[in-house]
Amino acid sequence: MSLPKSEINTIEDILKNCLRNKFQNHSPEPAYMPFQTRLLGKERLALYSFIHSLITNFGVTFFEPVALALAQKNFKNAKLQKIAGDQISEDAHRVIQEIMDNLATATISPNKPKEIEAIRKVCQKGKMKKVKPTKVDVWIENESGELFLFDIKTAKPNAGGFKEFKRTLLEWVAAILAENPKAKVNTLIAIPYNPYEPKPYTRWTMRGMIDLENELKVGKEFWDFIGGENTYEDLLGCFERIGIELRGEIDAYFKKFKSGK
Repeated sequence: MSLPKSEINTIEDILKNCLRNKFQNHSPEPAYMPFQTRLLGKERLALYSFIHSLITNFGVTFFEPVALALAQKNFKNAKLQKIAGDQISEDAHRVIQEIMDNLATATISPNKPKEIEAIRKVCQKGKMKKVKPTKVDVWIENESGELFLFDIKTAKPNAGGFKEFKRTLLEWVAAILAENPKAKVNTLIAIPYNPYEPKPYTRWTMRGMIDLENELKVGKEFWDFIGGENTYEDLLGCFERIGIELRGEIDAYFKKFKSGK
């Protein structure tokens, strides 16, 4: 099954608007690089600055709005940058710390279903503490009320960040269960594409901290979950077509940076 034409049109409109907005609002950082400018030229440095900025903000600029558009068509509810909750019980906080300590020392292996149930048992025990957890990038609720909270990361996340990623996922669980102890909640890391394609995603540094089966969706697995079978391939087609359609606008934008212009 492929995306219907109406959804493809919506996604392509999002891509065009995002790229044109980038053209209007991006300006290269005023860095003086005399050697690089003479070697590579002002236009190439401007291109590098633009691409670097685009890639750095790709999640917010492209992936989040596209994911929202797809999820709104296929799920009961979908939101961006939603707060999971603003309180966690003292006992849940203690359990999260125990999980983190045991994972860090390899005393246990990550097992998200067990971790969720351990938090559920104490989710309303002890004093409730006010917290400000990281906002959920993509928050989805299906027809049965089951929640899927995604933290969208770059294709190659910093290895040193996985501890904090894991803590964020557990805190989201605790915050949701503090409000509704019976909630069925899934908290996951989403990586929009596999940079190792066609080989499997092999960010080995996740092992030992992230439950790869229950806390991670990469590339096709993520997009097909959000939009249905073959969504990933359809998205690649959308990006390619918009790249071709806006080629003239892209070229015109960079002509501004040619020497003497």
